[in-house]
Amino acid sequence: MSDPMMPLPAIEAEPTSVPPAVLLANHLKALKLPSFAREYEKVAFEAAQDRADYPRYLLRLCELERIDRERRMVERRIRMARFPHTKSFDTFDFAAQPSLNKALVLELARGEWIERQRNVIALGPSGTGKTHTALALGLAACQKGHSVAFTTAAALVHDLMEARDERRLRSLQKHLASVKLLILDELGYVPFTAVGGELLFEVLSQRYERGSTLITSNLPFDEWTSVFGSERLTGALLDRLTHHVHILEMNGDSFRLTSSRKRQKDKGEAK
Repeated sequence: MSDPMMPLPAIEAEPTSVPPAVLLANHLKALKLPSFAREYEKVAFEAAQDRADYPRYLLRLCELERIDRERRMVERRIRMARFPHTKSFDTFDFAAQPSLNKALVLELARGEWIERQRNVIALGPSGTGKTHTALALGLAACQKGHSVAFTTAAALVHDLMEARDERRLRSLQKHLASVKLLILDELGYVPFTAVGGELLFEVLSQRYERGSTLITSNLPFDEWTSVFGSERLTGALLDRLTHHVHILEMNGDSFRLTSSRKRQKDKGEAK
């Protein structure tokens, strides 16, 4: 029996005819370091030009790999969120919605409310930028490292009822409970059946103080009963949603209507 304190014999590399560059590419691929593989020659040349030592050379490669990895992770979170469009606040016209608290919106874009499991409810007529705001906050959340799921209220209720019929409701509920931010758009446009309202209530209740929910609605709170069809259910839901909530009031003119009027005016002046 060999002595466990004896040093291990040196392992000699077997001779190979494979070029080192090919072996290195294979190793970097196996280690999932695509930026290393793509940039190491360029960075080596720059390091030689700057007379940088090996640690600085490796540091630069690590920085590039980390930046690229974070970019890919953000892109993956955006794909998983299933946004219908990608929107940011760079294209949002705050001046056209003076009722909207711009300072609060920009603070929400930092994402701290998601870390605290708070909610956001955006209320206002159709066309006032509620969905744009929701999409921009969702994009900011993805960029901050949070998982996001975007859906309309009607689509989610349809999915829940379909999942119940196909005996996969628990799996869908588990997914909806796991995301850091659930965005529920257009609540109030379509009333739910009693079963649909109860299924949606259950999803939102499961997220209470465990995850953040962002809801947009064209209805004030006192009219939500017309959507859920039950005062008891609506009251219990609002009690949970508004316990830790930021409310965005968006009562300006419709962006779409204003844009349409402007186009008609421009056409009239062009004649």
